Amino acid sequence: MEQSTAAGRRPQQSSAHTALGRFGEDVAARWLQDQGYEIVDRNWRCPDGEIDLVGIHQGWWVAVEVKTRRGLGYGHPFEAINPRKLRRLYRLSLQWAAAHPELRGLAGWRVDAVSVLLPAGGGLTVEVLKDIRP
Repeated sequence: MEQSTAAGRRPQQSSAHTALGRFGEDVAARWLQDQGYEIVDRNWRCPDGEIDLVGIHQGWWVAVEVKTRRGLGYGHPFEAINPRKLRRLYRLSLQWAAAHPELRGLAGWRVDAVSVLLPAGGGLTVEVLKDIRP
């Protein structure tokens, strides 16, 4: 169950959780660049939320949600992207596009998700789901 403060916001995340998320975003950005993405924005925020990464890939601009986990105890990282979160990502993507009219000449846009898994035994696994839809 998600907790919230009296003002309706989530409580402040722990610094370890924040550091893990930042690390995962760094890994995802480098991995995406190796796959041919040009990262054009990171942690873009508006009053409705945040987009972790925005890139350009094969003529499309792409909003990217990054999920990082230390293991599978709470399920695969992609399982955290439920229909509600995906609808919010689409709304945020449209807001990002409105704020960046210079990219209107691209072929289109999509939402991708990147999973970064850091199991306790070591190693690192990065996976991508392209063009996920609500």
